[in-house]
Amino acid sequence: MSIATRTQSLTALDQLEAEGIHIIREVVAEFERPVLLFSGGKDSVVVLHLAAKAFAPGKVPFPVLHVDTGHNFPEVIAFRDETVARLGIDLEVARVQDYIDDGRLAERPDGTRNPLQTQPLLDAIAAGKHDAVFGGARRDEDKARAKERIISLRDEFGQWDPRNQRPELWSLYNGRHLPGQHVRAFPISNWTEADIWNYIDRESIALPPLYYAHEREVFRRDGMWWAVGEFSQPRTGEDVVRRTVRYRTVGDMSCTGAVESDAATTASVLAEVLRSTLTERGATRADDRISEAAMEDRKKDGYF
Repeated sequence: MSIATRTQSLTALDQLEAEGIHIIREVVAEFERPVLLFSGGKDSVVVLHLAAKAFAPGKVPFPVLHVDTGHNFPEVIAFRDETVARLGIDLEVARVQDYIDDGRLAERPDGTRNPLQTQPLLDAIAAGKHDAVFGGARRDEDKARAKERIISLRDEFGQWDPRNQRPELWSLYNGRHLPGQHVRAFPISNWTEADIWNYIDRESIALPPLYYAHEREVFRRDGMWWAVGEFSQPRTGEDVVRRTVRYRTVGDMSCTGAVESDAATTASVLAEVLRSTLTERGATRADDRISEAAMEDRKKDGYF
């Protein structure tokens, strides 16, 4: 069988998986101290799953890094810790709370801490001397992420210049960088939300339970259902009700909304995603509604 025939026999999902594994292996071969951003969210879980496949039966040869805002869902933190323990990999944690406590950062008036992650992230990259940082960003999530290459250069200040993009013809990735610079690598850049769920279903990948329908106390704000919790409290006039909801994306409790849903399995979640006309970030992330260019502005400063 020819190479062309074998390629044609692969499904679209097989090809995406092969591309993701290829990118991960290329980065590990080319860079000295890679690290993977791992929050316990579905996209970072899929990237970690691809990494485990890429180096099986050996262990993943790099650590994972979580920028902990302190406003995370407890279920997600528990899942994060269970996952790294199961895989036997090192976990590095940069805590936003430490920066608030010593005055390097200040709480925002709106209460969300997601925009505060940039400085702890850049400091953790510098402290770990990481020259390549894997992330679970996808082009279909946001127009700013759609602009970015699979291997994306960051300058000595961790900043991204959308005008300074390198061509990636024939799946050739340019990782050259000067001392102090690093790259961000996005193995699932070409995946869609539907691809992610299709792959999770096919591979039987475990996720935090928040991604599936469950009953929760919530209140309505800005067109989204917000969970009642320590960092997310209703204001005057916002009534608390019980609804069956799930989360399409998992960020801070203070900026992530839920959607009403009875999808309790990966197959039913996939069917729901295929019917949706909004990306998960557009539908449920208040931090992306700060301005029209909210994501791009944060990326230019060093955010993922």
